[in-house]
Amino acid sequence: MVDFGELCERLKKEKAQILERLKQLRAGQALGERREGSPFGKREEEASEAFELEKRLTLEKGLTNTVGAIDRALEKWEAGTYGLCDSCGQPIEPARLEALPQASLCLGCKARQAKNAKGAR
Repeated sequence: MVDFGELCERLKKEKAQILERLKQLRAGQALGERREGSPFGKREEEASEAFELEKRLTLEKGLTNTVGAIDRALEKWEAGTYGLCDSCGQPIEPARLEALPQASLCLGCKARQAKNAKGAR
């Protein structure tokens, strides 16, 4: 049996860790981290900086999305609907919740969503 209270605590801890990581990422960005002198010249240095910025922004977006999913799960906890699929309303599999406490879809609905997204490309 899944202990929803324990999962809720895991979500809160994970959210705090992610928010701290986001704070660190943004602090690094605010400092304007720049590399000192590339042996390949200014163009390569700028390309490297652009790549690092893109990588950081992608990571930041992923972390922000995860915080959103955690917030949604915590809202469902407060509303008494945690553990129920947002799509079909059926219980989410306990093993899925153990692995991904912020899961909002059961495996069947998640598979359909992935299949539909793949078909839409």
